[in-house]
Amino acid sequence: MAIVGLTGGIGSGKSTVVRMFGDLGVHWVDADDVAREVVEPGTPALKAIAEHFGADILDAVGALDRARLRTIVFETPEERKWLEALLHPIIREELIRQLKPEHYSLPYVLLVSPLLFETDQHQLVDYALVVDVPVEVQIERTVARDANSRDQVERIIAAQMPRDQRCAKADAIIDNNRPHVDVERQVHELHNKMLVDFA
Repeated sequence: MAIVGLTGGIGSGKSTVVRMFGDLGVHWVDADDVAREVVEPGTPALKAIAEHFGADILDAVGALDRARLRTIVFETPEERKWLEALLHPIIREELIRQLKPEHYSLPYVLLVSPLLFETDQHQLVDYALVVDVPVEVQIERTVARDANSRDQVERIIAAQMPRDQRCAKADAIIDNNRPHVDVERQVHELHNKMLVDFA
């Protein structure tokens, strides 16, 4: 069972591409979903975050106030480093558990991660796909989708690996700045190639 990493900057359209693979029967594990799971109420990670940042980091029902935490960590690099040092090992362990090939009929599974190369998650994969769009497209899509300010989106992009470096590390690139039907064609071609390569 091969593990294929799928990554791309914020607003690049990873979710759209993943759904295309899903329509072909490909199973995936999303690092963002896992990152949410490991800080749910009652988890040791959430307790550590609340102790570090104070009770204000929790909402009225005791869940993590993500918007507030995001603002803090993107304005204070030291706090981002502290949070990453806490969460990255926990997330990695849970990803490994969920990627176990127990019920998958295809010869590969996707690990979807926006920080595949920025963390050590790239060490888990056999092949890396990058979903790529120009930076200006990333900004436009993210501002429209998340109601974030342009300034905040630019800070998030600055905290991620530069586009050219990310593409240089890819085994294959999906150009998502093209019509939907063309992106689907790219996904189908890669899927057929990987079925053969990882059989």
